[in-house]
Amino acid sequence: MKESGNKDQGKKNIPQVQTFAVSLPLEEKKENFTTTTHTSAKTSKEQIINQAFKFHSEGKIQEAAKYYRLFIDQGFKDQRVFSNYGIILKNLGNLKEAEISYRKAIELNPNFAQAHYNLGNILKDLGNLEEAERSTRKAINLNPSCDNSHFNLGNILKDLGKLQEAESSLRKAIEINPTFTKAHLNLGGILKDLGKLEEAESSLCKAIEIDPTFAMAHSNLGIIFQNLGKLHEAEISLRKAIELNPNFVEAHNNLGSILQDLKKGTEAEVSFRKAIEIRPDYADSYYNLGLILMNKGELDDAFYNFHRAISLKKNYNIAIGRLGEVFMKKGEYLEGIKKLREGYGCIIFDYSSSKMNICSK
Repeated sequence: MKESGNKDQGKKNIPQVQTFAVSLPLEEKKENFTTTTHTSAKTSKEQIINQAFKFHSEGKIQEAAKYYRLFIDQGFKDQRVFSNYGIILKNLGNLKEAEISYRKAIELNPNFAQAHYNLGNILKDLGNLEEAERSTRKAINLNPSCDNSHFNLGNILKDLGKLQEAESSLRKAIEINPTFTKAHLNLGGILKDLGKLEEAESSLCKAIEIDPTFAMAHSNLGIIFQNLGKLHEAEISLRKAIELNPNFVEAHNNLGSILQDLKKGTEAEVSFRKAIEIRPDYADSYYNLGLILMNKGELDDAFYNFHRAISLKKNYNIAIGRLGEVFMKKGEYLEGIKKLREGYGCIIFDYSSSKMNICSK
């Protein structure tokens, strides 16, 4: 329980919001779009499938989709067609239709590792994480040497909260492919969540060694440095990420957080405002900017930024609590107490000392 005066309640025990960016899973690996070599009595079937593969390999997606659809509508069956058509459907945002197409490919060939892999991706996107795990594990059983399958399984396990298993999967992906930069990046994120900060630092440094232009790795390394108390190294890493990607909104936000830790409030404010300029709906930067403005005594501007953050992010309790602090500083105590309770959980006023204790949720 943190005790503070009614003009300063909760100020020190609620941290700034940071964003530790993590790369997305890889896209589906595209099928090897080659023509078939076996002969068939159904010449039209071969013509259709060969034309579909040709268009797909040339990047003529609409034409390929038309021929895949024609193939399917005529009642022909080939697991490659259903798998490749599923890729197109996914890229068009038709996830449920893509799922059906992948399942049809698996029905035709239960040992088709690529279809299990792609189905796992779709199920993850649909939020069916347990089934996504099963599909990806099946792909690994059929093709244990596929680094992408181990990588995607690691991401799924992380989302399921199985961090130690996720770590093992990503390490396996790296064992298969030591230069897999995204695997090093995501392993760094998992190690951070496990509290293994020095190992996380090493993993992210490895990603940067492989690809010095990997902005996200520089950004995430900056957060690790910040957590290790290496603030100057953190600032350098975040500035490098921004140099590589000037519109990297999370990097601007995280740089602002580090600059504030370094007592460079004016520069921190510039960073948060830049993040908002790049992404006007980025709630965390409104919150962080509001915190700076509140501490400067610019209460009306702080109120606006906290309120904006709350409108953009559901159940943003920290921002709600800060809004309560603004009300208290403005002398609007009833509304302040209401927001403090809503945001921080509860407050207990000690009348003998005129101090307020904040009980977090």
